[in-house]
Amino acid sequence: MVWGVSFEVPENSIVAILGSNGAGKTTTLLGVMGLLPVKAGMVTYRGVSIVGAPTHTLVERGVVMIPEERATFASLTVADNLQVGAYNRRARNRSDQTMEEVFATFPALAKRKAQFAGTLSGGERRMLAIGKALMARPELLILDEPSLGLAPLVVESTFAAIEAIRKQGVAVLMVEQHLEATLELADYAYILELGHIVAAGTSAELHDQPRVREAYLGL
Repeated sequence: MVWGVSFEVPENSIVAILGSNGAGKTTTLLGVMGLLPVKAGMVTYRGVSIVGAPTHTLVERGVVMIPEERATFASLTVADNLQVGAYNRRARNRSDQTMEEVFATFPALAKRKAQFAGTLSGGERRMLAIGKALMARPELLILDEPSLGLAPLVVESTFAAIEAIRKQGVAVLMVEQHLEATLELADYAYILELGHIVAAGTSAELHDQPRVREAYLGL
């Protein structure tokens, strides 16, 4: 359960919700996407309440979430996985163009477009999951633990891709456990602890807070 959680994601920004396991990060995202009930408060997108809105209508409106796991279909090829991501009306007619944009962002996927997703490495599957979400042409991309289980070099390339996505005009909301790397990427961050926000600020501000440095960065 989370309570007293208030945050915003401006256009063309990367906003992070940080915290340890069990802090309520994923619960917060599921509430935003309508996958868990919101018992009090409000969730708005572009000034309109989306509380109770079916998840598929949020995707139609440009809000797309990549879950922590099971975001790709192992028995489908890379190209077919990407096409699945363009199922909504706003994306369907531009799927070929969007796929080329995804391949430009993730060149490794272009080399493996006929390969089954189940044979990809962990890092490649994460790229494919992000690419599949981009096929829906989101205006707000929500990422749940994008670095989970990835080697440090793959994390670095994944974060570089997230920055490139922001430069394409997509706002990003991400939750993460790896605070230091995420603070280098995000414009603004919130730290969640036991279901509520205990610190918030620009990445530079949080990095310089003594409590954050001691409790979360080990400095």
